[in-house]
Amino acid sequence: MSSPAPRSDTPAAVDEAWGRLPRLRGAEPDLGSFTRHRIERVLQIAIALGSVFLGLQGLLTAIGTLSTGTAAQNALVVVTFGSLTAMLVACVLGRGVRVTAGVFIGVFAIVLVVFPIVNVGLYTSPTDQPWIWFLVNVATVASVLVLPLPAQIAWTVLAPLMFGAIRLIGGAFDPSFWLSLALDVSFALILGGVLITLGWLLRSIATNVDETRARAVDLYARAAAADAAEDERVAVAALMHDSVLAALIAAERADTPREQALAVSMAREALTRLANTDRDASEGSDAARTPDSIADEIEAGSREMGADLTVRRRVAEDVGDVPGRVARSVVLAATQAVLNSLQHAAAAGLEVSLEASGDPATVVVEIVDDGDGFDVGAVPDDRLGIRASIIARMAAVSGTGIVSSGADGTRVHLEWTGTGAAS
Repeated sequence: MSSPAPRSDTPAAVDEAWGRLPRLRGAEPDLGSFTRHRIERVLQIAIALGSVFLGLQGLLTAIGTLSTGTAAQNALVVVTFGSLTAMLVACVLGRGVRVTAGVFIGVFAIVLVVFPIVNVGLYTSPTDQPWIWFLVNVATVASVLVLPLPAQIAWTVLAPLMFGAIRLIGGAFDPSFWLSLALDVSFALILGGVLITLGWLLRSIATNVDETRARAVDLYARAAAADAAEDERVAVAALMHDSVLAALIAAERADTPREQALAVSMAREALTRLANTDRDASEGSDAARTPDSIADEIEAGSREMGADLTVRRRVAEDVGDVPGRVARSVVLAATQAVLNSLQHAAAAGLEVSLEASGDPATVVVEIVDDGDGFDVGAVPDDRLGIRASIIARMAAVSGTGIVSSGADGTRVHLEWTGTGAAS
């Protein structure tokens, strides 16, 4: 675990940038598939509408054969149109599209194989189109919903050829079938090729748009983070010039106990403001708080950052309440230490404990992990995650914050006593 950068603004900047992008009500796609999600829904609805028209033509043709057909012939009609209906409903609802489309393609392939066997002696005229003809391109376009592009191309070629083969078988390879079948198969191949090309084109455009948007948002996030860091440097510089310098001058000129007390108060206020620079937080209420409430807030803050931990507590029976400013500083310093562990040690072996005792009132919080550790002395001066958010924040309430780290992990020790001196 090591000290974090001045501010972790990148996630917030990404969220802000993402919030500026248009989005449809009820849709929450991730950053990398904003447009792709919408194109998929457009494809599903368009395929469903086109399939309805072609399917109705095939259904009307099939209905005419139900009264005179055998049980096997009627079963082919029911199974085929049943699976087609399931796919259409799934496309409209936007749920289970891949599964139902895959089932329909499989059913249609099986029906193509058994069709000439079940329908022996039927459709012997070149002008007498079987009902399955109207579903050839429905089956090919269904591959756009479930199959990868190479498989789409293969199926778009195979399905019309299989239909041509079953028609030739049904017509006993009569020469009169060849011309009409060549036209039908060619039409199905061309239409199927156009449909899968449109699907590929729309998806490619959507992917390019998403990639461009993601790059733009990333650049915006980087710029926002750099701007925030620069603003913070300016704010810290102003704070050092105004508050800290004024406190140092007052301390240097303090000759009387009253002047010395004023200088201490000014220094404490400067430390508090410096500690809260990265959070833009005020001191908060000074209402007394219990040690258990401090532990509860550390747990809540850790959960907000993604660390589901439980603070181990050891609170003496005679312990009293802690001033609100002290409690807030302990909570903020502890959550900053947890954040450091999450960012730089992946929360490896992360444990948090709180111990409180009375006479004098003492609160000790320790945050420990077994990450790789870091060199505390080598942390750059402009990194406020340790100096300001932990050490200075505790010093501002007359407490201590000690950070030690090595190859076996990192330990952050926070301590405050009612007398103002850490034991």
